[in-house]
Amino acid sequence: MNRNKAAILLVAILMISTLLGGCGNSGNVAEPDTSEQQTQNKSVDPMKGTFFIFDTIVNVSIYDSRATKQNLTEIEDLLKEIDNKISRTNSDSEIFKVNANSGIGPVQVSSDTFDLVSIAIDYAKKTNGLLDPSIGRLVTLWNIGHEGAHVLSKEEVAPMQQLCDYRKIEMNKDTHEIYLEEKGMEIDLGSYGKGYAADAVYDYLADQGFNSAIIDLGGNVFAMGQKPSGEEWNIGIQDPTQERGIPIGTIRVNDKTVVTAGIYERYFEEDGKHYSHIINPKTGYPVDNNISSVTIVTDRSTDADTMDTGLVLLGIEEGLKFVEKIPNAEVLFITKDKKLYASPGFKQMLNKTNDSYTFAN
Repeated sequence: MNRNKAAILLVAILMISTLLGGCGNSGNVAEPDTSEQQTQNKSVDPMKGTFFIFDTIVNVSIYDSRATKQNLTEIEDLLKEIDNKISRTNSDSEIFKVNANSGIGPVQVSSDTFDLVSIAIDYAKKTNGLLDPSIGRLVTLWNIGHEGAHVLSKEEVAPMQQLCDYRKIEMNKDTHEIYLEEKGMEIDLGSYGKGYAADAVYDYLADQGFNSAIIDLGGNVFAMGQKPSGEEWNIGIQDPTQERGIPIGTIRVNDKTVVTAGIYERYFEEDGKHYSHIINPKTGYPVDNNISSVTIVTDRSTDADTMDTGLVLLGIEEGLKFVEKIPNAEVLFITKDKKLYASPGFKQMLNKTNDSYTFAN
């Protein structure tokens, strides 16, 4: 049976104290601002926008009385512009053109696209190729999350796996050209794009002088600044075994991004076995370990969105070591047998409310 659990990886913004929105819907953040430090925003309702981009629902709530619908229009245009540059399936996108010219010649791209591919290659190096942006052909082959997904033979997988090699992505910094050296190679930025877009929205809001907002790209959450009241945001960590909005606990954050990758997001089942959408480029098959989800808390969403998938592939032991080397990053692993493995900072942050989950470290 093929099931598609929409691209909601984590979190509902849980409403407590003066927070008036409903639990489980991060688009319903709404609270009065009673802080003295922002008198212009007293009792302001958020300016909210909801869009469907990156194949997911995007919610933006700006807590500032100066925010207008024009700001939301500009945010939507910004998101569409990014999607139109990095989409692997849009024939007008820069990444599509790079892929179409694999083995033929280099393609000049915008600085946004060039920078994002550069980031992806950097993380591929850091993870010894486990997080490889040239995984596009394998993603297409498996087609997980869509009708018809099924277990593939080694004979089917091998040719596509051989096309996964980030070392064959040639980057020209002077001309902003990208060249895929082998015919048939494809870049896929699915593990990076939403985080990059969340950062872009954050930067736009900061440039406009706003400093209190919730940016939610299908569960990829950036809690900008503080609540208008001056309190920290309260973020729920999704229970991988439950529907959206049912957390294992909450964390309080101030000007941080919270991003989760989980095997429950998109998958199919065959002969009683679960096959996640997260594919290991070294095997060519969906990741098969005891991890249900990984949640990252850090300063920039591009890093978080990139790391979470990589950490699922690295596994708990290596993943915890990896995060130790990343400044201002904390991680929580949730296993299939409901064990929690956390970095010291995350363990201190987490207010666990579900007793069926226990810390194993």
